[in-house]
Amino acid sequence: MRGRWLAALAASALLHAAHAAPGEAVVTEFPQPALRAEDLGVIVNDDDPDSVALAAYYMEKRGIPATNLIHVRFQPGRPTLPREEFVNLKRRLERKTPRHVQAYALTWTQPWRVDCMSITTAFAFGFDPAFCAKDCKPTRESPYFNSNTPRPFDTYRMRPTMSLAAANLDAARRLIDRGVASDGSNPDGTAYLVSTPDKARNVRAAAFHALQMQLGKAFVTEIVEADRIENKPDVMFYFTGLAHVPAIERNSYLPGAIADHLTSFGGDLSGNSQMSSLAWIDAGATGSYGTVTEPCNFPTKFPQPGIAMVHYLQGETLIEAYWKSVQMPGQGLFIGEPLARPFAGVAHHAEGGGLAVSARLLAPGLYDVRAAPSMMGPYQRVGRIPVAPGTREIRLRQVPPAYYRFERHEPTRVP
Repeated sequence: MRGRWLAALAASALLHAAHAAPGEAVVTEFPQPALRAEDLGVIVNDDDPDSVALAAYYMEKRGIPATNLIHVRFQPGRPTLPREEFVNLKRRLERKTPRHVQAYALTWTQPWRVDCMSITTAFAFGFDPAFCAKDCKPTRESPYFNSNTPRPFDTYRMRPTMSLAAANLDAARRLIDRGVASDGSNPDGTAYLVSTPDKARNVRAAAFHALQMQLGKAFVTEIVEADRIENKPDVMFYFTGLAHVPAIERNSYLPGAIADHLTSFGGDLSGNSQMSSLAWIDAGATGSYGTVTEPCNFPTKFPQPGIAMVHYLQGETLIEAYWKSVQMPGQGLFIGEPLARPFAGVAHHAEGGGLAVSARLLAPGLYDVRAAPSMMGPYQRVGRIPVAPGTREIRLRQVPPAYYRFERHEPTRVP
């Protein structure tokens, strides 16, 4: 029914220009909303030579405009910034940040904390004690959680922040290289959901089977009941819960891979008492996460694997997918290459007089369909189609030869 209705409208709109139409239906645009290089502000500590070198490398590799480089100064090499010092620094930073910037990248490993908050959440929202926990209590929630907005600052007046943290400058450069290499690679890897014997840290495992049912057709998902995986050549996602995860260096991580372990102090990058989240970066992951103060085992304070995977598979960047997966991010440190985007790209082809459009996951919402007799236009609206969450392919039947452009009209919230 939908295909015939769309075809009739398209045929009517294009009748006058049939002689100029292509030989088959061609898609010129199907949007995958995501942050771009021009949306990212890069924060450099001018008193830290490694930060200066890393910022320059990242700006070049990602083609980030020079106007997006934001300079700060503070004594490097400390794990924690005092609240008062940070508040003054953030105030100056806001004045320097171009209005169009939607997110931040930090170009240092230390400090990773501001008083009781992670430094990435402090830069995202400003320092706010409501994001800190006293004893085992919930904290302030992020309005960005599981949203579909591609413009977080314009929508919520916050800038999600990710740290380009690594063991040293060379390791940070390799992290950046992995992120760049991931773009549009559409890898055929595996999501490993590791359910461990550690009952306190294994709380995310309760949702693993539902996740596998939901996303198994979009991406190979394997539930492993053990304390580790080893010798896996295709790790794209690795979610687990342990204080120390054995043998992570014995796996191969695809460019753009996300890996984290639910534990109390993964965001303590010194790794004094528990495994540091930097261990995942050293092993070859492109993104990781850990808490900097005791969160207790609230799953809402850690990435929710299904939400992270959905947004990543829809073609969003690492910083967007990871940030949107944490409901209470105040104590959590986001580490990785922010613009890594392995699942960018939508395929399309004409078949049997119709049109098919596919991706790992299509972003849900209402789409206006516009058609034109030439690639340059003029495009006329010929219909509107809904795309439900979890959709991998849409097929339109009896579509006349023309150039088609899809415009996302009304995003819907992923449940």
